[in-house]
Amino acid sequence: MYAYVVRMPYSLSTTRPSSVAGQRVRHILWWVVTIGLVVAALDQLSKWQVVRSLSAEVVQGVEVTGFFNLVLVCNTGISFGLLPGDSAVKAWLLSAFALAIVVGLLIWARSKDSQLLMAGCGLVVGGALGNVVDRMRIGCVIDFIDVHAAGWHWPAFNLADSAITVGVALLLVHGLFFDAQEGK
Repeated sequence: MYAYVVRMPYSLSTTRPSSVAGQRVRHILWWVVTIGLVVAALDQLSKWQVVRSLSAEVVQGVEVTGFFNLVLVCNTGISFGLLPGDSAVKAWLLSAFALAIVVGLLIWARSKDSQLLMAGCGLVVGGALGNVVDRMRIGCVIDFIDVHAAGWHWPAFNLADSAITVGVALLLVHGLFFDAQEGK
């Protein structure tokens, strides 16, 4: 008597074979994407609140402390207002570039198993997505945080920019101190 084993394609079977590596990759991507979506949502919520609260008549902004103001800036350039100018093509190109970075980070993060790296990638992904939403929705990025000291003002920024900065710092720390140890 012969027994025939019929192997069902994964999409039709009730249970999928799982590998440790596949579970690890899903775990990493889940954390990076979750952190990214939370950051993007918080960024959009903060921008919505600032736009709703600050009227167009407020030119100088609202002083919160002696070193921090809330302002309303529509940034058509890249980070810190570099390369300003209104252009739908530029908005689409900058958005495409940001999305390419997001995809690149997701691919790169899959190959690593570090909580620091996952957090860094998630923050950068979320910040990039938050700013892409603005560019696609209104053609510019809403910046509202104005930090200043002794009459010197840092260019206005937002929560997404802050997340990108902290995320890149975490990636640098990981690369400088932990990635070298993993290679030993």
